Amino acid sequence: MQICESIKAIKASVSDARARELKIGLVPTMGCFHEGHLSLMRKAVQECDYVVVSLFINPTQFGPEEDFNVYPKSFERDAALAEDIGVNALFFPPVEEMYPPGYQTYVEVENITGILCGRSRPGHFRGVTTVVAKLFNIVQPDRAYFGQKDAQQVAVIKQMVKDLNMDIKIITGKIIRENGGLAMSSRNTYLNPAERNAATVLYRSLKGAEESIAGGERDPAKLREQLLIKINSEPLADVDYVEILSMPELQTIAHLQGKILIAVAVWFGKARLIDNIIMEV
Repeated sequence: MQICESIKAIKASVSDARARELKIGLVPTMGCFHEGHLSLMRKAVQECDYVVVSLFINPTQFGPEEDFNVYPKSFERDAALAEDIGVNALFFPPVEEMYPPGYQTYVEVENITGILCGRSRPGHFRGVTTVVAKLFNIVQPDRAYFGQKDAQQVAVIKQMVKDLNMDIKIITGKIIRENGGLAMSSRNTYLNPAERNAATVLYRSLKGAEESIAGGERDPAKLREQLLIKINSEPLADVDYVEILSMPELQTIAHLQGKILIAVAVWFGKARLIDNIIMEV
């Protein structure tokens, strides 16, 4: 596996693969790999001939009071895991390589970025779409892989790809969960044992909502209230949002019908965790 720290190096690596008419896959990450990341890499290796994993903690998607400076890092471990899976190249640029002095260009998707995590984290999705657009331009993959845990992010990336006529297929990998249902996340490392146990209320609440819908509930307001009661029954939970929206439009709905997203964001100590289910009603 090649480790490329410069844009020039990763472009040369990918150019060689493209010259051999290989199908190129990209898995964008911020590192501290868990099984969710690894499942995306395995899928990419299965479906593509040449797989690039980017490992870049992107400063532009963090707010001034957020955890950029303490975001978990484990480069040597991450590189070994990616190589074991069969990744061909790891793109590991320093911040100044991606955002050199004088940088002033950003990519922004409107409307669907102002809700859910975008409402709680102003500017977050501008940072996400900018860095992903740069990665797409640098690597020029045929396919790019993202996890469903960040369902809004997937919707935003798909919108950007559509609007900017990018010839890239976006593949969504399912949420990978720990025992007890907690969605795997790099930020789970912030949780102490009590908080980790408490955080399982997210999946239990989502499953309860799923069961209510299966039982005939179609009122999103009632379903949201049910979710809030369940999550707030956990003393360590501090709710950011609980929302039920159409998918992929991310619009509010008065009646549950068609494809829907049930999404939650909740603080447990210093960890802000997100989770969701997508279902057809």
